[in-house]
Amino acid sequence: RESDHRAWTPVSYTVTRQNATIQGLIQGKAYFFRIAAENIIGMGPFTETTKEILIRDPITVPDRPEDLEVKAVTKNSVTLTWNPPKYNGGSDITMYVLESRLIGKDKFHKVTKEKMLDRKFTVEGLKEGDTYEYRVSACNIVGQGKPSFCTKPITCKDEIAPPTLDLDFRDKLIVRVGEAFSLTGRYSGKPAPKVTWLKDDIIVKEDDRTKIQTTPATLCLGILKSVREDTGKYCVTVENSTGSRKGFCQVNVVDRPSPPVGPVIFDEVFKDHMVVSWKPPLDDGGSEITNYIIEKKDTHKDLWMPVTSATVKTTCKIPKLLEGREYQIRIYAENLYGISDPLISDEMKAKDRFRVPDAPEQPIIKDVTKDSAVVVWNKPYDGGKPITNYIVEKKETMATRWVRVTKDPIFPGTKFKVPDLLEGCQYEFRVSAENEIGVGDPSPPSKPIFARDPIAKPSPPVNPEAVDKTKNSVDLSWQPPRHDGNGKIIGYLIEYQKVGDEEWKQANLTADSCPETNYKVTGLTEGLTYKFRVKAVNAAGESDPAHVPDPVEVKDRLEPPELILDANMAREQHVKAGDTLRLSAVIKGVPFPKVTWKKGDHEVSPKADIEVTGVGSKLEIRNTVHEDGGMYSLTVENPAGSKTVSVKVVVLDKPGPPRNLNISDVRSDSCYITWMEPEDDGGSVITNYVVERKDVASAQWVAISSSSKKRSHMAKYLMEGTQYLFRVAAENQYGRGPYVETLKPIKAIDPLHPPGPPKNLHHVDVDKTEVSLVWNRPDRDGGAEITGYLVEYQEDGADEWTKFQTVPMLDCVVTGL
Repeated sequence: RESDHRAWTPVSYTVTRQNATIQGLIQGKAYFFRIAAENIIGMGPFTETTKEILIRDPITVPDRPEDLEVKAVTKNSVTLTWNPPKYNGGSDITMYVLESRLIGKDKFHKVTKEKMLDRKFTVEGLKEGDTYEYRVSACNIVGQGKPSFCTKPITCKDEIAPPTLDLDFRDKLIVRVGEAFSLTGRYSGKPAPKVTWLKDDIIVKEDDRTKIQTTPATLCLGILKSVREDTGKYCVTVENSTGSRKGFCQVNVVDRPSPPVGPVIFDEVFKDHMVVSWKPPLDDGGSEITNYIIEKKDTHKDLWMPVTSATVKTTCKIPKLLEGREYQIRIYAENLYGISDPLISDEMKAKDRFRVPDAPEQPIIKDVTKDSAVVVWNKPYDGGKPITNYIVEKKETMATRWVRVTKDPIFPGTKFKVPDLLEGCQYEFRVSAENEIGVGDPSPPSKPIFARDPIAKPSPPVNPEAVDKTKNSVDLSWQPPRHDGNGKIIGYLIEYQKVGDEEWKQANLTADSCPETNYKVTGLTEGLTYKFRVKAVNAAGESDPAHVPDPVEVKDRLEPPELILDANMAREQHVKAGDTLRLSAVIKGVPFPKVTWKKGDHEVSPKADIEVTGVGSKLEIRNTVHEDGGMYSLTVENPAGSKTVSVKVVVLDKPGPPRNLNISDVRSDSCYITWMEPEDDGGSVITNYVVERKDVASAQWVAISSSSKKRSHMAKYLMEGTQYLFRVAAENQYGRGPYVETLKPIKAIDPLHPPGPPKNLHHVDVDKTEVSLVWNRPDRDGGAEITGYLVEYQEDGADEWTKFQTVPMLDCVVTGL
């Protein structure tokens, strides 16, 4: 029957063999078949085929594969591809067999692995220079089909071709901000070249906006939503072992400019116009600024009025202003790609800026005589209008009224000789400037001067001498000059000269840097000999020099170290734990000694702060602990000798824990506790010990003694059968030290002893191999209930007793004798 029908159709009735040929079937249709046996009695049951059978031509091997091609050749491999056969023989292809033959040989050899269905294969492990030809066959369920046509002979050698590069972009590319751009091209080369993208000589990496796509033949760099920072010189390099090619493109991402840089400066302000200036934008958007747009606004109105939109200068005149009104200016920058955000100025009132001149600075007085003085000043700001006159006034120091020194104009000079002063009087002077607006404020008064003739130079200082020296300095001392030239001595100039040189050098640059009659000359060279001289200086000038009589050799003056101890460096220093320890001493010696602090034979603790000054040293330890105690020593040493002082430091603290805590003589209601004194008493005598106990089931410690001076205690009033822990601490005047505690609990029970011997042991029956024994209880049980009796026996004449067994009762039968 056909597979899609239910009715069965007979095909033969007289078949006596076990096979039959069924005619008249339709190709492409599927059928089921059944067969039954028949004898004279009748027909037996049918047997049916289990699955449908499709009617088609017989299956053959596949045709030959097509288009066998060589895709790549190197010095040791060949890559081939092919297409399937046009006809698979009526059955699916199960695998391909690729074969090769070395030119000059007769046989083909299989090169593919088992069950290969891919239609691409790389033959590896070949020998460079050998020549092969290849063929491929297809296999199906029937078997292997005909091989394909052979390839041309193929010689194993590397294919080499230098890179080529064909770009789709030009040398320059202009892109608007926010737009995307891509740089694309094609390339080739053997072996396959490596493609690298650079921007301004830095490798380009992919990110959210930057995409790089490279195929075996094409290359592409794409930028999404470009920003100004994407501007730069892009370079693509295509490189293999034979060479490289490069392509360049200057990408300019352009935008409108950033705002002009403020603030807006009002260079000139008048009642009807202003002149303003500003700075160009920090970013011109990648295109030069074509012009600035300037607008003005009366602050009482909301309307911005144009001033100009055609200037490339960064300054502009703002005309047609109303006097007294306040204005704001705003400025835009413009390039080919748009107009920037504006720069807005502060408010400025339109009014003339002219005023009277400023007050001159304090005038200086020169060339004083008994009846005149010269007043000198600097020109002040003229208020916007030229100065036409100066007014000079004088006043006696004790008077209150200022008087003009002349009615004549004083201009353009800035100094004036004031006549008609009274000898011995003290005067002050001031100056005012005048322009067409009016007279400005006067200057501050000058320093007071006395009207008297000039002073003379002083006489030389007296008795200069060298009073001290080190390896690089000399201390000089002298007495004031006998005559000061009628002027105050401002100070002294000190000079020195190396013996053998002609030039004198200044030790100080100005006289007022040495107002006293002594000076330390520094920066000298050790071992050299110098001459020194001193000059006195007053307002009239320098005196003649006074020389130190003898040259001075520069070297250290040796003085052995000397220690002047402070009160805290007594023989023994006590300090309470937690307080600050301070040890200090005054130190002398030339040169200044080297200072060393030690604790015992070791360096002092790092927590100690040590300070060394030019006159002494101090050691300070904050928050002292008991371990900071010990013998501290201070050593000072220089080439002239050394000196050491020591002080014992005791840090007073709580004592340490007691030692060797021991519990003995335990009873049902008491026990005996002993201990040894702490290793460390904290620097103070132990006043007492504190003893405490605790039931192991309780969290609370109970004091049983707090004033004992002895190192033992009888703990009484214990509860029989209870387990206890005990602890002990020592106390001194600075507090209670840490506790030492028993390691394990102590049970309050009377001590146990072995029981006494059983009494009246005798036998009550005897057999040939056993004895029956009885006895009475012992007189004493040792403080605990008797748990049993150990029975032993001994053969007469033997030394050893043999254990028989332990029995609970007062009788036993000993067997096995």
